[in-house]
Amino acid sequence: MNELQFFVAASAIFFAIGVYGLLSKRNAVRILFSVEIIINAASLNIAAFARYMPYNLGNAQSIAIFVIALAAAEAAAGLALIIEAFRLRGSVDVEEMDELKG
Repeated sequence: MNELQFFVAASAIFFAIGVYGLLSKRNAVRILFSVEIIINAASLNIAAFARYMPYNLGNAQSIAIFVIALAAAEAAAGLALIIEAFRLRGSVDVEEMDELKG
C-alpha cells in the first residue's frame, strides 16, 4: 500500500465515521462535530491528491486551507446557534427542535 492509498483509506474511514455520527446521533453538538469530520476528510483527500499525483493540480493545498477556514467559520456559527437553542429550550436534542418560532 503506497502513501496515497493510505491517505485515501484514512479519508474514507473519517468520512464513514462522520456519516455514521450524522445519521445516528440526536445531539446537535455531535452532529456538528460529525459534519466537521466529513469536511476534514474531504480536505485530507484534496491535500493527498495534490501531493502524490504526477500532474499539477494547481493550488490544491491553498484550497484545503480555505476549506479548513470555512469549516472553522461553520463551527463557530453552528455552535452559536446550538447555544441559543439550548438557552431557549434547555436541550440540544434535535428531536425537540421541530418547530420554528418567529
